[in-house]
Amino acid sequence: MDDGLADLLHRVVMLLGEAARRRTDGRGGVTYSQIRLLGTLEDIEPVTQHRLAQALSVSDPAISRALRPLEADGLVRITIDPEHARRRLVRLTDAGREAFHTAGKPLYDELRAGLVAAGFPYERYLEDTLRLAELLAAD
Repeated sequence: MDDGLADLLHRVVMLLGEAARRRTDGRGGVTYSQIRLLGTLEDIEPVTQHRLAQALSVSDPAISRALRPLEADGLVRITIDPEHARRRLVRLTDAGREAFHTAGKPLYDELRAGLVAAGFPYERYLEDTLRLAELLAAD
């Protein structure tokens, strides 16, 4: 990938992340980082802890640290994978799903409404973003 494009994508992701963080931190008792984790988990659960770390582009130790308070708060459940005793499977609990929908879902709805109100072609944005993610994953 061209370095200029990579820099632009990084900058866009950082700006969107900061805007989202300002709007969500503390909402529903979870931080923006926890909302991202819960939302990702909702999309791919049950998932190994390692695969969750990959999906969020963080290290295995970082995901382990991030999961501890969520497990302590009853938002995720971590169990031993019956197919491989050294792997841990992560699932959302009902409380975790509710926390995501209380704190994270309004953020996504707000983003969509703002883009649509500004005349931005949201559906096209979503399609292009998903296509870009697939291209980047293939690299």
